[in-house]
Amino acid sequence: MQNFNGFGLAAPLVTALTQMGYAKPTPIQAQAIPVLMQGRDLIGIAQTGTGKTAAFALPILNRLIADKKPAPRGGARVLVLAPTRELASQIAQSFRDLSAGLSLDIAVVFGGVPHGAQIRALAKGLDVLVATPGRLLDHLDARVATLGAVEFLVLDEVDQMLDLGFVRPIRRIVRELPRKRQNLFFSATMPPDIRKLAGELLHEPAEVSVAPAATTVERVEQKVVHVDASRKCDMLVELFADPAFTRAIVFTRTKRGADRVARSLDQAGIGALAIHGNKSQGQRERALAAFRSGQARAMVATDIAARGIDIDDVSHVVNFELPDVAEAYVHRIGRTARAGKGGQAISFCDASERDSLRAIERLTRMRIFSLDRRGDKGPKPAPVVRKPAATAPDRPHHAPHRDPRAANQQPHRVRQGRRTRPTYQAKAAPAR
Repeated sequence: MQNFNGFGLAAPLVTALTQMGYAKPTPIQAQAIPVLMQGRDLIGIAQTGTGKTAAFALPILNRLIADKKPAPRGGARVLVLAPTRELASQIAQSFRDLSAGLSLDIAVVFGGVPHGAQIRALAKGLDVLVATPGRLLDHLDARVATLGAVEFLVLDEVDQMLDLGFVRPIRRIVRELPRKRQNLFFSATMPPDIRKLAGELLHEPAEVSVAPAATTVERVEQKVVHVDASRKCDMLVELFADPAFTRAIVFTRTKRGADRVARSLDQAGIGALAIHGNKSQGQRERALAAFRSGQARAMVATDIAARGIDIDDVSHVVNFELPDVAEAYVHRIGRTARAGKGGQAISFCDASERDSLRAIERLTRMRIFSLDRRGDKGPKPAPVVRKPAATAPDRPHHAPHRDPRAANQQPHRVRQGRRTRPTYQAKAAPAR
């Protein structure tokens, strides 16, 4: 399909698409929108950056426009579940952008922030609620949210939600939903456990796929660098000596590892910020803003924190450590080569990670080009750029406080005329 006019979307949605610069549907949109417009359940297999958010948002918004009714107090007509705060925020923003000019109430609910504003939004009633499972369960347990009026259930990045242990929370949430609803599953991979969950929750779903499950983005140039574990930081600094590394996401397995790698880059004079689950929501948002604006060339992230992050013009993805789960490799490198552009993915592999590399190659059904930088072929030690210590802002100088009673520099008890405790002196034992 050459444009969005053939889908039968409401005029406000077509206008919003034009203003956002969308002229031609992506493959997942061309396949999914007609099915969803018919009211059918759907399983969508699509990699990140393929436009799948608009693929489910447009039909849902079209139905809300055609069937106008008051938003249910304490609940929502549309429920979208996402694995991370960042992805939930981006989905909610996409709904707002596509529904510009329409009087729809859209809110996002996730952890790491106070409950008050979320409770007030739920109390008024919502047309679209985007939430992470954990915080939504908190509101359900507190009886400030009800889901009896939900007409659409969307599970985005289902494979990641299962990896994070959200199977039980999802089942608890589904028990609160009405039986009559439209269900949408979207994921970049489709392992057997997701098939099983889809069989439980979906009714005769259609399935659309823009790529075989667990395939990598074609426009990503992939490379593996075999390097000793102790030299990975040096290798990373060497990569950033290339001016083509304009905006790179570096993945680590652990939160502590993300902080350590960010410090190493910073010491080498490379602007880097870490983002992971131990960071507050404010810290994560500030780090993303600095990365988007170009203040930092590198963002070091864990898989959970970076899932769903939509940042334009990411030139490189670096797997500082290979993921424990092979499917995560597909999601990691999907951070680059978005919106039809190219990108590069470079993965470091030490001796302990060879099994992980073989698992990735089996999953993606491809042999990744490799370089050997071990031993004498390793990188040079990274230079250390000493930065001036941060200084606190100037404050008005105040004279030190002096106690007028201390003029004679005598002990407090002596000044008050009290006896001080005498020094204990040991007495010799009497002679026998």
